[in-house]
Amino acid sequence: MDASRSETDDLRRMVVQLSRLVEISVTLNSTLDRETLLRFIAISAGDVLDAETALILLVDPNTRRLQPVASAGVHSRLEAGSTVPQEGSIAGTVFRERRPLILNRVDATAAPPVRTPELPRQDAHSLLAVPVFSREDAIGVLEVVNKRGGPFDEADSRTLSIIASLAGVAIYNARLLQDLQQANLELGRLDKLKSDFIAVASHELRTPLGVILGYAAILREEAGGESSEHAGAVLNSAQRLRALIEDMTHLHLMGMAPESLLLETIDLRHVLRQACASVAEVLTASEAHLELRLPEEAVPAAVDVQRLELALSNLLNNAIRFSGPQARVEAELLRHGHEAWLQVRDQGVGLAADELERVFDPFYQVEDHMTRRHEGLGLGLSIVRGIAEAHHGRAWAESAGSGRGTTITVAIPLE
Repeated sequence: MDASRSETDDLRRMVVQLSRLVEISVTLNSTLDRETLLRFIAISAGDVLDAETALILLVDPNTRRLQPVASAGVHSRLEAGSTVPQEGSIAGTVFRERRPLILNRVDATAAPPVRTPELPRQDAHSLLAVPVFSREDAIGVLEVVNKRGGPFDEADSRTLSIIASLAGVAIYNARLLQDLQQANLELGRLDKLKSDFIAVASHELRTPLGVILGYAAILREEAGGESSEHAGAVLNSAQRLRALIEDMTHLHLMGMAPESLLLETIDLRHVLRQACASVAEVLTASEAHLELRLPEEAVPAAVDVQRLELALSNLLNNAIRFSGPQARVEAELLRHGHEAWLQVRDQGVGLAADELERVFDPFYQVEDHMTRRHEGLGLGLSIVRGIAEAHHGRAWAESAGSGRGTTITVAIPLE
């Protein structure tokens, strides 16, 4: 009868332990904060093994000393900056030999208690320590001290080893997240450095370029014959360089946030007229014809006027460049439900079906970079989409195919 009751009690304890291990596994897999994770491991180990104290130590990658990082239970307060050497400590022995260690001195009168370097304020009458692995590397030790219900046994060692295995996986995942967060911070820092460099370089280039443009324009007007042609070539090259600098300056607009917009309610007919006026010089140089179509009634919307004009100017410049000399380009504003659609159509090279989305990718070039006839960084349409999406709108391309022109639409909400 007593034996049967004992077996029943053992089975009950086993079921409780298994349930607790499942709970530990679920919690560890849903927690990625390192400090919370380590504290939970220590608490769980003490609870499951019914020990007075639980301690987890992790190896320092530089000094190779073991550092207590979390504890729970009696005398569990850790001293800041304390470390445990691998030589001359129980934890160090377990770490070096990569195997569990059980120390039972239940009868305190028969043998003096052990004072461990890990917990200098507590006498250990019974102790169990197991290594913690991350993949195949030993990264630390998990200890439980002074079991309340008697000595530690092999079953306890297996249970604590299971907890240590779960802890190793969870610590590895937490480190991966920490590394990822650090990498993201570093990428953010590098991105800011890049943006700052582009902003400074663009600003510094504008001044000498403005001088070049001014003098080249004067020389072209005042000089005659071959000198005038040379001045015209300088002017054209300087204008192309100015367009590249403008693209670099507006690089940040590709991923701008809606809250960065300076909104004002304005008639979108006025915005489209201004964008058309901004490309007058390019129209004259290419002898292209621009046809503007506007509705009779006002189309008011809350927009960032400067940035929306920039987006439309980019569309018009693209259409003129890719349509060739003496081409016809159309700019149209129309209402479409609760949206305003601003469209630019050209009669240029057109787009294949697989390019309709790719043209909005940063630095994408429709033509091969070795043989292309049209200059540019390939940022114009990326900036257009970035500005449209910041207004909670959309931008897309339509084309009947190669050589049949392209229509780019920017949809802006009216409400």
